[in-house]
Amino acid sequence: MENTGGGSFMRNRNLESFLNTNCSPNVKEMLKIWESEEEEKRPKIDVYVDDGWISALTSYIRIVACFVSMMVTTFIWALIMLLLLPWPYERIRQGNIYGHVTGRMLMWILGNSVKIEGAKFSNEKAIYISNHASLIDIFLMMWLTPTGTVGIAKKEIIWYPLFGQLYVLASHLRIDRSNQTAAIQSMKEAACAIVKNNLSLIIFPEGTRSKNGRLLSFKKGFVHLALQTRLPIVPMVLTGTHLAWRKGSLRVRPVPITVKFLRPIRTNDWTIDKIDDYVKMAHDTYVENLPESQKPLC
Repeated sequence: MENTGGGSFMRNRNLESFLNTNCSPNVKEMLKIWESEEEEKRPKIDVYVDDGWISALTSYIRIVACFVSMMVTTFIWALIMLLLLPWPYERIRQGNIYGHVTGRMLMWILGNSVKIEGAKFSNEKAIYISNHASLIDIFLMMWLTPTGTVGIAKKEIIWYPLFGQLYVLASHLRIDRSNQTAAIQSMKEAACAIVKNNLSLIIFPEGTRSKNGRLLSFKKGFVHLALQTRLPIVPMVLTGTHLAWRKGSLRVRPVPITVKFLRPIRTNDWTIDKIDDYVKMAHDTYVENLPESQKPLC
């Protein structure tokens, strides 16, 4: 028969009573150490706590406020971009200012505390890579990447209402993922644009959002870009965002978030025959720096 929680509780109470009356202090101390070790061995699991309808209502209000605020700033900066059509680099700069203002504002509306570590590595001309498990990751990228940074997204982003048009106006890069040949050509064009305009790049090497926060395998695109631009790679390790706003959920929770910029990985001496090794090295770097609950299961 299975042991129930109540039975286990009673046994522990009986054992405690026995120890209090029959055991020496040394035995009691040994038991406390044993219990502490057992507690440390137990897996720590991320748990959502349902705080009731008030929490749900607050969450929905925050999400609506984010959407409305983002539409307002997007509309304002779209007008600015139209006035700056003859000046591509100035549009990139304004796109970054839009990101800094809007990203910071959205994080303030959501109410999550954000701890930033390694900020001294956040002003490099580099390829910034980040793990991706939540919409919040995008807000953080908008806010924290330096001026002169462009994103790279699928070409279909142009059809996203208002935001997609602003993305294009801000001279961010798009790739054609319809087939391998088109994707390779798009990456080459993106690399040329980065070098020509002395830009930084932000990219999510997993290629999609993780459903449970655990790190997915990395695509090779960021390594190809590094080989063509010779820019250093700066890993940005995000923790807690998957708990704050899980993929597919309409609940935002006040979970603390950490953004950690790691030391740049120099790519000057990288060679094309070791692409798989570089991808694995970058992936292993994330595994080492993520909490247990966000590490891949295998």
